[in-house]
Amino acid sequence: MQRPPPEDFSLKETKPHLGGGKFTGDKLTSTYDLVEQMQYLYVRVVKAKDLPGKDVTGSCDPYVEVKLGNYKGTTRHFEKKSNPEWNQVFAFSKDRLQASMLEVSVKDKDFVKDDFMGRVLFDLNEVPKRVPPDSPLAPQWYRLEDRNGNKVKGGELMLAVWMGTQADEAFPEAWHSDAATVSGVDGLANIRSKVYLSPKLWYLRVNIIEAQDLVPGDKTRFPEVFVKAVLGNQALRTRISTSKTINPMWNEDLMFVAAEPFDDHLILSVEDRIAPNKEEILGRCAIPLQYIERRLDHKPLNSKWYNVEKHVVIGEGDKKKEVKFSSRIHMRICLEGGYHVLDESTHYSSDLRATAKQLWKSNIGVLELGILSAVGLSPMKTKDNRATTDAYCVAKYGQKWVRTRTIIDNFTPRWNEQYTWEVFDPCTVITIGVFDNCHLHGGGDKNGGARDSKIGKVRIRLSTLETDRVYTHSYPLLVLHPSGVKKMGEIQLAMRFTCSSLLNMMHMYSMPLLPKMHYIHPLTISQLDNLRHQATQIVSMRLSRAEPPLRKEVVEYMLDVGSHMWSMRRSKANFFRIMGVLSGIVAVGRWFDQICNWKNPITTVLIHILFLILVLYPELILPTIFLYLFLIGIWYYRWRPRHPPHMDTRLSCADNAHPDELDEEFDTFPTSRPNEIVRMRYDRLRSIAGRIQTVVGDLATQGERFQSLLSWRDPRATSLFVIFCLIAAVVLYVTPFQVVALLTGFYVLRHPRFRHKLPSVPLNFFRRLPARNDCML
Repeated sequence: MQRPPPEDFSLKETKPHLGGGKFTGDKLTSTYDLVEQMQYLYVRVVKAKDLPGKDVTGSCDPYVEVKLGNYKGTTRHFEKKSNPEWNQVFAFSKDRLQASMLEVSVKDKDFVKDDFMGRVLFDLNEVPKRVPPDSPLAPQWYRLEDRNGNKVKGGELMLAVWMGTQADEAFPEAWHSDAATVSGVDGLANIRSKVYLSPKLWYLRVNIIEAQDLVPGDKTRFPEVFVKAVLGNQALRTRISTSKTINPMWNEDLMFVAAEPFDDHLILSVEDRIAPNKEEILGRCAIPLQYIERRLDHKPLNSKWYNVEKHVVIGEGDKKKEVKFSSRIHMRICLEGGYHVLDESTHYSSDLRATAKQLWKSNIGVLELGILSAVGLSPMKTKDNRATTDAYCVAKYGQKWVRTRTIIDNFTPRWNEQYTWEVFDPCTVITIGVFDNCHLHGGGDKNGGARDSKIGKVRIRLSTLETDRVYTHSYPLLVLHPSGVKKMGEIQLAMRFTCSSLLNMMHMYSMPLLPKMHYIHPLTISQLDNLRHQATQIVSMRLSRAEPPLRKEVVEYMLDVGSHMWSMRRSKANFFRIMGVLSGIVAVGRWFDQICNWKNPITTVLIHILFLILVLYPELILPTIFLYLFLIGIWYYRWRPRHPPHMDTRLSCADNAHPDELDEEFDTFPTSRPNEIVRMRYDRLRSIAGRIQTVVGDLATQGERFQSLLSWRDPRATSLFVIFCLIAAVVLYVTPFQVVALLTGFYVLRHPRFRHKLPSVPLNFFRRLPARNDCML
């Protein structure tokens, strides 16, 4: 049986007809945007007046139906209104026009059958064309006609009909013929293109210093007091105070992520641990975030005392009274504006600016992205007993998220939408994801908790792009499934990175990657991990509350939530990456070994001559090294990458991953697999960790042997090394440096007949030095 051909995961350069212009090399001869021009028939239904009554009561419930061939769009209807106002736009793709006449009808909504009130017909050959940025076409009043073409008594409709492109300002909010099967206001909202902004995130630092005049419930014991702080769904606590008195001290920092607008209060409670897993609240206070001071640098702010209130109801016979006692807690609280709140992985961040706008520098350029189309998309769901896909794109760069319109039931959707971002740092990454829309019919999560399916994602680092060049490529959309890597289709993008100041962009390469506060007051790795998790949760929650919502699963996929989880595939990929980096050093070592063993006598003689020149003229050593690097750089210019980077299945070890490794990667946390499988994976993980442990131990052993040279751990070895150092110092003092260098070099490069297979004396001596692994259990 013949095997199916392997899937093509490569990047392909395309030549689209951008903006109606043509390519001349990498430049556009037209100033039109980075998308293919698409023609649309636009119909703006504004309002109607003096509509005749159709009901028994003499009123009407009017709505407008716009019909072109098999495509039909309707406005909302008004109850008992003869002068309705809709102001709604319909867009019909010129590629799908199936008729020569446009029919706009006014109908009366009824329970059984809607009544026809009148219509207006347009010949498509006489529809005017409008090219942005022309002024919008003014609507006109049209008299309604009956089906025979006669004017009806009363009733006029205000319309505007024109041919335009997707650059028209009416395009984003228009009803599209691609959405003819979508019903409901929510469904229509879910297919339109939208722009979202991430909430502005701050780090909230709570420095808890001390408390005074606490009143524990049990005064016969020393209190074990700690402070618990809660902000939204984030909860942190200090350690138990070492001073077990009513005036405890901590001087401990707690870090949170807060988002504007500040809806939540910071809730602090002082608690006494009276038994394991049992605490008594000694007092509580709530602090609104909008009144907290904001800090832009590392200068400390003034601390404040806050009242900690506790309400206790004490019974006296049949009477009860409320006792209110106020303790105090000493804290320093501030919103940190000098940090960048990480909500993406640091390896492919799209924004590195500080939170406070006062610390932002001017932009260095503009990034333009044209989302053209996709081809060969995989079926994502079944509707009416047939496979279908309703695809849309999401692009994220900086705080700006964009979402294209959804193309209904199409495996080769054409979006042709263009978006622009300001660029403040070239060493940033834009992410473009493709998804299948599962919320088209107004049901949302009510229909069984539907989730938008991921089709694939592309990441492009701006620093890998040449400035002012238009990149047009088709990127493979790859998704890793438990069954292996699968190509879900291809997405065609057009991209241009325009630099406003080359000098400013070059200056960015000398600047720190993150704001200064990350280096002056660095956060720990565990803090950054926890804060990034909280930041992604806040961003996904806020964007899911937008209208229409950008779903939680979409945001988490774009932000790579869960990429820190253990994966055998990623571990192997990172190991091979390290080996790839070290392969150059290994190759140099092998080349030098061949020279030392005279495998190629001519090369070895030339190296001897070069070595002799450098020793006799040591001032040439550094210039020679840098000249050599310069020549290598110039030589490699011929093979410079001409295409942007893309997802590499071989680099990711996704093309040959074992099924059990993929099953482990897609397992939930905590695990949901049977005990036997978990035991097998645990034993495998222990085996791998044992090998890593051995390698780390070997590296530590070599370092400790260097320390043992002068530590007198082995007094005989240290004595020999000290005596050797003394003799070497005397010899090097009386011997010219050139002689020492020549003798050393010629000894290293000596002919194989003067070599021995046994290890050298210095290596034997080093291997005999003691290390601290003797002291390990």
